[in-house]
Amino acid sequence: MMNIEKTYAASLDQQDDLANFRNEFYLPKNTIYLDGNSLGLLSKRAENKINDMVESWKHHAIDGWTEGSQPWYYLSEKLGAMSAPLIGAKPEEVMITGSTTINLHQITASFYKPEGKRTKILADTLNFPSDIYALKSQLKLKGYDPDEHLVQVKSKDGHTLSTQDIVEAMTDETAFIVLPGVLYRSGQVLDMQTLTREAHKRDIPIGFDLCHSIGSIPHQLSEWGVDFAFWCTYKHLNAGPGSVAGLYVNEKHLCHEPGLAGWFSSAKDKQFDMEHTLTPAQDAGAYQIGTPHLLSAAPLLGSLEMFQEAGIEKIRKKSLQLTQYFMELIESELTGFGFTIANPRDTAMRGGHVYLEHPDAARICKALKADGVIPDFRKPNGIRLAPVALYNTFTEVWETIQILKTIMKEERYQSYVNERGVIA
Repeated sequence: MMNIEKTYAASLDQQDDLANFRNEFYLPKNTIYLDGNSLGLLSKRAENKINDMVESWKHHAIDGWTEGSQPWYYLSEKLGAMSAPLIGAKPEEVMITGSTTINLHQITASFYKPEGKRTKILADTLNFPSDIYALKSQLKLKGYDPDEHLVQVKSKDGHTLSTQDIVEAMTDETAFIVLPGVLYRSGQVLDMQTLTREAHKRDIPIGFDLCHSIGSIPHQLSEWGVDFAFWCTYKHLNAGPGSVAGLYVNEKHLCHEPGLAGWFSSAKDKQFDMEHTLTPAQDAGAYQIGTPHLLSAAPLLGSLEMFQEAGIEKIRKKSLQLTQYFMELIESELTGFGFTIANPRDTAMRGGHVYLEHPDAARICKALKADGVIPDFRKPNGIRLAPVALYNTFTEVWETIQILKTIMKEERYQSYVNERGVIA
């Protein structure tokens, strides 16, 4: 029988190997923050690295590019090397640069090469809209009608994707595949290894949007042979709003000129020759475009230090324990209130958050926030609850369920309009 006592949650916290990392973060006062899969919290280390970058600018001015503790000219490469273990990649395959969508545009411009009847891009109906917008615009730039040339695999249940359905959609007309590593709504982890293997059997380049998986689950992109990947750094990586994103390009694709070239696509030793013929970098740096956004990259230095110390395997273990505990309490304490757990139960398929559905989801989220719990609403009726391994506790999970139970019993949510705010 499920142990529903708070003392049990406290005992789990006492056994937590990652408990000390909670002290590294600025925790909102009198608040249980469960929206780290949208925006991670600020850590003291990240704050210090921002201050260090400002000091470097203050004291070195233009010489900051090559001097100081973190020379700016090589910062993207350093951050790429620090990020590589989180996705199972080699340092030269990873670069911190651009934004999620800019990196997808770069990757598509570089790897989508329609020829003959191979003209179609394969995606899915559950992906985040920005990826689909980018893919449609790339098709239009090449003169193709997105309605015909963007194939989106449908979900049978509205929450998850079938590996078999995706594989069956890999036809001899498919030229390029982009899929999420973890679905942003339901948190389903896709079988990236199998999908890559099947795509390569058909000679189709394939890659993944890792926005909801990096920092949450382990990956082995190089071992699996994934062609490319891209991600943001402000969710589980806790690098701050608008922080610089990342991209991965498998080593077999290095030493090629990128589809979208820019000054920072250059080999480092050639960049300041100012030649009008690009000599691309021999690593993933070739897929950079413009000057690094240094103040927006600096927080990653602090955040990634913590990931190095904690280890992604331990983070994943605790994350699964937190979400499992959440689901058990939901089923024990919230029976009869109309909630449906819509995320995968299987640990191999479950990402870093719990996804509930309820007809009054928008107003329930407002009521939770009023009572000090920060959830995430997803239209039309989804509630995402993300207990982050580095700073959330089992006790917070227990307290959230008690608050939610009170909200439902007393019908406090009825005081709110069942519509999302400007930002959800």
